[in-house]
Amino acid sequence: MMMRTLVCIGLMSVFVSFININAVNGQLSSTFYDKSCPSLQSIVKSVVKQAVAKEKRMGASLVRLHFHDCFVNGCDGSILLDDNATFTGEKSAGPNANSARGFELQGPTWTVMLGRRDSPTASLSAANNNIPSPASSLSTLISSFQAHGLSTKDLVALSGAHTIGQSRCAFFRTRFYNETNINAAFSTSVKANCPSAGGDNSLSPLDVVTPTTFDNQYYANLKIQKGLLHSDQQLFNGGSTDSQVTAYSTNQNSFFTDFAAAMVKMGNISPLTGNSGQIRKNCRKSN
Repeated sequence: MMMRTLVCIGLMSVFVSFININAVNGQLSSTFYDKSCPSLQSIVKSVVKQAVAKEKRMGASLVRLHFHDCFVNGCDGSILLDDNATFTGEKSAGPNANSARGFELQGPTWTVMLGRRDSPTASLSAANNNIPSPASSLSTLISSFQAHGLSTKDLVALSGAHTIGQSRCAFFRTRFYNETNINAAFSTSVKANCPSAGGDNSLSPLDVVTPTTFDNQYYANLKIQKGLLHSDQQLFNGGSTDSQVTAYSTNQNSFFTDFAAAMVKMGNISPLTGNSGQIRKNCRKSN
């Protein structure tokens, strides 16, 4: 419920701006609502802070929701749509089912580009095919991000979002019972909460050291083989991204700068602007 509220606040603010006719110019802008809804950002920030204060995990969940939306036909809010007679939406897709949902408020900040409109439809197949699996190899991850206009540098920086949040046992069980590039003590502790069979919904932190703080500890963990997901450890496993992981593990400011830039870049993946799409009156349904 809170996740829908957070996203819907932004969408309703968009609706206000369009009925106020701030001529649709088809471009995203950080000042899009300055005249039509000048309190928009403070309203959204207030609600998000309340949600995260109530549940630390919500910050990570919102970042993940944004990622899963943008990688499926662009950043258009299609992930919010319920199934209907016309299409099966994205909520039940493998990467989202029982997983996608609504830390301390520290970390990088960036200027958010505003003015995007909503998709009238959603795609289950695109969600299943376009969002990289936690079992992905490094080459698969690089190819997936490149297909969305994101570089390998963006991949490593955005993966740092795993410095907060948790993952379900179902997503990392195979790694812990079949792979060897895992810190022994870490493996023992994770297996205690994720048996070889059953317990699919048991949660473990993506960053075991500072699970609710947005920092660069995720990268330090990878260097000592404490990556929870297979796809995490792939970033530091003798491949082309090892050097960037090492750099971020010792330079948090560099990570923050690159993460912010990559978030803006990802947020610009095929947005609907101008007269494209619609402004939903109900976040879960097309008009």
